[in-house]
Amino acid sequence: MFSPLHAAPPQNWLTSALHLCQCCFILCLCIIFFPSVHLVLIFLLTETDDNMGDNHTFLYFAYGSNLLKERLQLKNPSATVHCVARLKDYKLVFGNHKGLASDRWHGGVATIEHSPGDEVWGVVWRMNVSDLESLDSQENVTLGAYSPVELSVKTKGQDLNCRTYIMNSCVYAPPSPQYLKVIVMGAEQNGLPKDYQEKLRAIKTNMYEGPLPMMAELERARRRAKEKVNHRSNDA
Repeated sequence: MFSPLHAAPPQNWLTSALHLCQCCFILCLCIIFFPSVHLVLIFLLTETDDNMGDNHTFLYFAYGSNLLKERLQLKNPSATVHCVARLKDYKLVFGNHKGLASDRWHGGVATIEHSPGDEVWGVVWRMNVSDLESLDSQENVTLGAYSPVELSVKTKGQDLNCRTYIMNSCVYAPPSPQYLKVIVMGAEQNGLPKDYQEKLRAIKTNMYEGPLPMMAELERARRRAKEKVNHRSNDA
């Protein structure tokens, strides 16, 4: 017995084929002009139980200020720690896109670049796809400052494919002390290797001493998080 698809008249089959070609053409245009769509498709189509867990999340490898939970969750509340991981053959550097200093951090901000033999430690966060647009916005993807990429990181003998970001047209510049402090706090919070934490603390800063609204916002977020923990302890 033939299925309805096999029994369809030639003209219906041709119509279906043309419709499929149109869909493929539209998908190709999305991939070319919207790189983030490409990466989302990769995450959703090639997911495994270890990498994804379900159709509505993705893995994000953070190595800079987003090491700190309170920093990442300011705009991306779904983020939860998946694991600590290591990115081989890359190194952590600081700079600004086309040399334009960061108004938010008053200094160079973190990025990574290929460097055989080096390594970058970071945190793999599991996030809802609904936070993807917010994460891209934080990294100024639409402005061309950073590009989303998919890289493989290692954790406990396992490889994980994760989304991360690399700065475009980076002009090296030292970070502000406050920005570096956030990175170090995140490294401590998530238990990155001690020797790597020491390397972070040894990074030279630009010695900026002015106010940073972001630091005040983070401090408020950390206080709220601490109050929640204390409240739960009192209720237990």
